[in-house]
Amino acid sequence: MAEQPYPGSRDAVKLDPRHYQVEYENDRLRVLRVKFGPNEKSVMHGHPPGVVIVLSDCDFRAYLPRGETKNILGKRGEVIGYDAPFEHLPENLSATPFEAIFVEVKG
Repeated sequence: MAEQPYPGSRDAVKLDPRHYQVEYENDRLRVLRVKFGPNEKSVMHGHPPGVVIVLSDCDFRAYLPRGETKNILGKRGEVIGYDAPFEHLPENLSATPFEAIFVEVKG
């Protein structure tokens, strides 16, 4: 069995299967489909390093572990890279649905 891409209990798919579904997985990568309805919010979870391909424009707020927040505006077709693991609780601030592909790199 492949090693979990995010160790421990912070795996987005386990904690929030409503918004994160596995589309493909092998020993090096895990590809997630990310879908949020209008004004939907997730739970605190983590991701390993990877790349997000934005499939629809987005206006998100990310709640970070130490009480900080970060606003994220993304455009359809944009590619966003993450070089290090991170934790967040994302919220779709838009009245429209959001979709993305997250390619997680396994350690």
